[in-house]
Amino acid sequence: MATPPHDTHLASPELKPREGDLFNIDAALTEEERAVRDTVRRFVDERVLPIIGDCYVEGKFPKQLIPEMGELGFFGANLPEEYGCAGLNNVSYGLIMQELERGDSGVRSFASVQGALVMYPIYAFGSEEQKKHWLPKMAKGEAIGCFGLTEPDYGSNPAGMITRARKQKDGSWILNGAKMWITNGSAAVVAVVWAKTEDNDTEGTSVRGFLVPTNSTGFSAKDQKGKLSLRASDTSELVFADVHLPADAILPKSGGLKSPLMCLTQARYGISWGALGAAMACYEEALEYSKTRIMFDKPIGGFQIQQVRLAEMITEIVKGQLVSLHLGRMKDAGTFTPQQVSLAKRNNVNIATDIAREARRLLGANGILAEYASMRHMANLESVYTYEGTHDVHSLILGMAVTGMNAFK
Repeated sequence: MATPPHDTHLASPELKPREGDLFNIDAALTEEERAVRDTVRRFVDERVLPIIGDCYVEGKFPKQLIPEMGELGFFGANLPEEYGCAGLNNVSYGLIMQELERGDSGVRSFASVQGALVMYPIYAFGSEEQKKHWLPKMAKGEAIGCFGLTEPDYGSNPAGMITRARKQKDGSWILNGAKMWITNGSAAVVAVVWAKTEDNDTEGTSVRGFLVPTNSTGFSAKDQKGKLSLRASDTSELVFADVHLPADAILPKSGGLKSPLMCLTQARYGISWGALGAAMACYEEALEYSKTRIMFDKPIGGFQIQQVRLAEMITEIVKGQLVSLHLGRMKDAGTFTPQQVSLAKRNNVNIATDIAREARRLLGANGILAEYASMRHMANLESVYTYEGTHDVHSLILGMAVTGMNAFK
């Protein structure tokens, strides 16, 4: 994918709305951004949708798609070209996430973790040697990574983590602890792991990031069984039992809880777009079904109750698109805040869950079949509603932003 122009004005205000684009969102995108979106849309239509229903039922991530996703530049797409990445702007990156999740949340999650939670911290906090070694491989999909922050007993409260990295006299480290709900955990060759340190280089205890090869002695990854959501995604528990790491395993510019939270902000931004993709898939499926399903001698789309459903769906999708688009423009300008990302993630995932549920209901009994997408998206979005900051956590983040009072304490 080529680097888009830096000019982010309305590229074609006279552009006629394409079918389904009720609010003419296309007119607010540059030609490059539309081309990126359409490239990903074709990939999803041709490579993801024909297989993803079976992958979901079988509980398998479609690993065969990884090389092609790398070749197309989906991983770390908004990181610089000098490290083998696409160098796209943040709106284009968001559109990639939107279209991948139009296929399945698990596919978007894979790309989101690879780019925002592994490649981004290496880029932001790593040494030049670490960046040159890992980022080009990861951009191509030749090396897969995972992100270890959440723990079995500390999800929404990462400050309580018990994973520890103990510095040795020779500068090396010994890592002990466990991480839970780790996307890509069983497929990764390297894990970005966050641990508390007592390294004599800082006062008290700090949080630092480490690059942990998954073939290290003492490292183990166990797949999470029994999932009813994100079934076409690998989810694991990571365990570190006296894992010895060299001195250069640490991400040298990381420090404090702010570092992993910066990574989560990057991921949450992509999720705000991705959830819209799932919502769009459900809406489009419900709309098409409403035109062909005959009941009482006419298409069900001709009944008031179904038209109200569809009207509510498209209204919320348009509002969500405008939120994420404006957020993307602010992110490109360097004027966005984490609280704005929380608002977008919270709103867009919430409306997507509602849209998926209403689409499933419009489909009637057929809505429970794997050949239709809405129930799969509905189940997936329950996980998206919870991860990368639960809906309630983002509510408190926004509450603190508007009142100035911290409800977390």
